[in-house]
Amino acid sequence: MAVARGEFSSKLGFILAASGSAVGLGNIWGFPTQAASNGGGAFLLVYLLLAFCLAFPALMAELVIGRHAKSNAVNALRLISTNRLSYHAGSITGYVGIITASLILCFYALVAGWMLSYFLAPLAELAGLQDISDWLTEFGLYRNILFMLIFMTLTVAIISRGVQEGIEKWSARLMPVLLVLLLLLIVYVLTLDGAMDGVKAYLIPDLSRITDLQLIISALGQAFFSLSLGVGTMLIYGSYISQKENLFHLGRIVTFVDIGIAVMAGLLILPAMYVAQNNGVVIFDAAGKLISEDTLIFTVLPALFDTMGDIGIIISFAFFVLMSIAALTSSISMLEVPVAYVVENHAVDRTRAAQGIGLVIALISTVIAFNFADLFSLTVHATTRFSQPLLGFVLCIFAGWLWHRNKVLAEIKEGYAEVEQSLFWKIWPPYIRYICPLSILAVFVQLAFYNL
Repeated sequence: MAVARGEFSSKLGFILAASGSAVGLGNIWGFPTQAASNGGGAFLLVYLLLAFCLAFPALMAELVIGRHAKSNAVNALRLISTNRLSYHAGSITGYVGIITASLILCFYALVAGWMLSYFLAPLAELAGLQDISDWLTEFGLYRNILFMLIFMTLTVAIISRGVQEGIEKWSARLMPVLLVLLLLLIVYVLTLDGAMDGVKAYLIPDLSRITDLQLIISALGQAFFSLSLGVGTMLIYGSYISQKENLFHLGRIVTFVDIGIAVMAGLLILPAMYVAQNNGVVIFDAAGKLISEDTLIFTVLPALFDTMGDIGIIISFAFFVLMSIAALTSSISMLEVPVAYVVENHAVDRTRAAQGIGLVIALISTVIAFNFADLFSLTVHATTRFSQPLLGFVLCIFAGWLWHRNKVLAEIKEGYAEVEQSLFWKIWPPYIRYICPLSILAVFVQLAFYNL
């Protein structure tokens, strides 16, 4: 069955694919924007705590369940269920995860389309096609839909090729390019006037803000979104891992890569904001609130690039190529969630499944584009700030309470025979059983009272 489904060919293949899923716009756009809007260093500190203390254990739960079941989220949760009630609860959780992943891709494809249009704009400008360059960078319905469709076509094409020839091969090609571009851009931006003010705002926390409930909610949602948790993405990727691989080692590497790139993205975006401010671009309003939070990189950063002269065209091109690559490595993992379910549970050819589901997602994205003011932020907040953490909560319940401890241990021992004597095994089972679900639940209970 594993051979028919496909399997990552190597440890590196999985790391690049899973890291590519985790390292997307959530890291390079979402994380720095959230940090800038929530106190900079204070948000960074809370995010790091939540990522290591809640997101990593939840990631391990998904990987362990996925590899054991060798199937999609619906089938996997049914497999480890112990009674009729948990069987149905698992089915519902799996289906909600599929819907959530699909809805995330619906808004994600629109944003990724913007990245594609923005990286083409400098090329049009260099070619003397200023009208086309202006159209590519102006918010417009037809531009949004056209580039969303182009992006979804790229995503569908990769997923149609399968695990090794599609997901793994393209992740291996795109991730090294992403890392090199990110490092080069950071080095360049840090040489500019005003950058050090951004570094200070980013790395020096205002400790009075770390108990801010909205900051904590945002950081929790960001931790789950950036690691692709709760919707079954990592569970699916876990199902493609060979039994000989050490899951703890792989999960730890993916978490460190994801968090490391998020922190690096902050070192690019926040200093760039302060460079822009130093060059006369307004980034804060009179009350000290960040302007254009949702469209920061499409307003503040292009204004910065415009102040750089000819070099700004090159930097703009490199930056939006980086963003487009980050978007694509994540989108393929999101589309894989519903595609894997349809292929495995309804015996549909992978190419037909990818094309059909991609078309449905493109249609929903078009509806969002036509009703952008009402639906875009609603979809983002409903999926990333609420649905993903709550689905992560349910997955923790399944891994910690419903799946027998000895079976969990037996699965992790595949590839890590000495795990029973490790610090990880002494901490993780009670942690995933008590600390993770209670912490996630506590945050949402506080939010409910906060909104009363």
